[in-house]
Amino acid sequence: MASTEEEQQPENTYMIRPNFQHKFKKATVKECIHHVVTEYLNGKQYNEEEVGTWTTEISNSIKLELKELGFDRYKFVVQCTIGEQRGEGVKMACRCFWDSDTDNYAQDVFMNNSLFCVTAAFGVFFY
Repeated sequence: MASTEEEQQPENTYMIRPNFQHKFKKATVKECIHHVVTEYLNGKQYNEEEVGTWTTEISNSIKLELKELGFDRYKFVVQCTIGEQRGEGVKMACRCFWDSDTDNYAQDVFMNNSLFCVTAAFGVFFY
């Protein structure tokens, strides 16, 4: 009996870097963002009363899809901003303190005649 108990001992799971196949892939995440945002906003007109709901639903949908992609031990933060298209320029920036070897982000911009949507997804490796 002692040998089977020894075989069932859990292994050390401490990882300081993700495996290559589980590393945050910027192109894959950008495709995911583009797919969700385009599917959700295609054909919609800007409505200031519904924008808050839209941003929440888009962000939550992207987070769920990212979790299904198999990025083990990553925590995700999704930021979605929707504004009215008036022909004015908009500049957006972000600043993060992270490990550049493991952490990354992807973003995508959606525009139609009525609105614009800038969405960014940040992946932070959980040590």
